[in-house]
Amino acid sequence: MGSYASDRRKLILNWLPAACAVAMIAGESTSTMSAANTSRWLYPFWVHFFGPLSAERWHNIHHLIRKTGHFIGYGCVSLCFFYSWSRTLASAWRNPLAIRLRSGVLATLCTLIVASADEFHQSFLPSRTSSPYDVGIDVSGAILMQVLLLIGLTLFARNRQMKAVAV
Repeated sequence: MGSYASDRRKLILNWLPAACAVAMIAGESTSTMSAANTSRWLYPFWVHFFGPLSAERWHNIHHLIRKTGHFIGYGCVSLCFFYSWSRTLASAWRNPLAIRLRSGVLATLCTLIVASADEFHQSFLPSRTSSPYDVGIDVSGAILMQVLLLIGLTLFARNRQMKAVAV
């Protein structure tokens, strides 16, 4: 009975980052984070650090800030899903490379699902816009983050092996 509770606690802790990431996206998918509302607080921040600019120029910069937020935000969402999947798959497999690759693919697929659901949800909100281009930006951020993570983990593992051989 103690083992069941321990396994259940591990499962919850393994998937907590992914659940928090999805909750964060759901919170940002509201009218509160619409372009009009984010512009109200981002514009004074921008002016404070970079000086005043025309409304047209601000519109373009604001658009870039929001799309960069999509790219980076969903890249982070994919990292959370990677963590959850890698922990889950590690209990079934022993091959670290296979776990990393599968976790990366599954993390990217989960990110695609969350991004698509987010855009679908936004299509029902009058203050928000829904765009398949945003899903493309989101998935691109996820893919880049997964590639960087795979490279980083591979270099880390290689460095670790070289140190072990040297000792």
